[in-house]
Amino acid sequence: MNLKLSRPIAFLDLETTGINITNDRIVEIAIVRIQLDGSKVVKRKLINPTIPIPKASSDVHGITDEMVKDAPTFKQVANELKQFMDNCDMGGYNSNRFDLPLLIEEFSRAGITFNIDGRKMVDVQKVFHQMEQRTLSAAYKFYCNKTLEGAHGAEVDATATWEILEAQIERYPNLGDTVETIVKFTGEDDIVDFARRFVKDEKGIEVFNFGKHKGKSIAQVLKEEPQYYDWMMKGDFALNTKQKLTEILNRTLLKK
Repeated sequence: MNLKLSRPIAFLDLETTGINITNDRIVEIAIVRIQLDGSKVVKRKLINPTIPIPKASSDVHGITDEMVKDAPTFKQVANELKQFMDNCDMGGYNSNRFDLPLLIEEFSRAGITFNIDGRKMVDVQKVFHQMEQRTLSAAYKFYCNKTLEGAHGAEVDATATWEILEAQIERYPNLGDTVETIVKFTGEDDIVDFARRFVKDEKGIEVFNFGKHKGKSIAQVLKEEPQYYDWMMKGDFALNTKQKLTEILNRTLLKK
């Protein structure tokens, strides 16, 4: 194995009802957990999203309402999935911008906190785009010299992502061979909320990343315009965004 691990890494892939992190739901999840010795453990589940799957989405991943009508809901399997990923760094393809935010939103809806503090998050797409700039199927062909059969099946895509990273480590010596060196190479996102409504500025201060207060300190705005908190909490924002806003508000109140 090319990748040297200090703890297991879980490669994640989701198939969903759509691409809206706030409103869409998971219909299939696959987690390929790579152990320290390089062995692979897979967990794959169809999920009943409790909302209709649009035909446009079914046309992409092949999963229909009929296929998931007797499947468990995310809430019913949330604890099992969380335990499977315990003590793991995370990996995926465009996972930092889509799969992880949507997964965390599903955990939030289920009333479960999935803590990412201290975890490294390797987005293989970021390596690929910096080096070659292609799609997942093209990346698989380029790095592994294989055709990706069954693309848009969650387990197939997650496993392919793992194989691509292995090939990238071999191809690019400057990438290093640990999760830490890869994340350093790609640039680790300093995440405030996964929907990226909030970011940190060059001084590390949490600021708004949208709207009339873009670039302004969140804490300062909440002090000067407390009704903005109420507006956001009632608005169509991701649960994770609202949770982070509440955390910042509570910290701000404690400093008074």
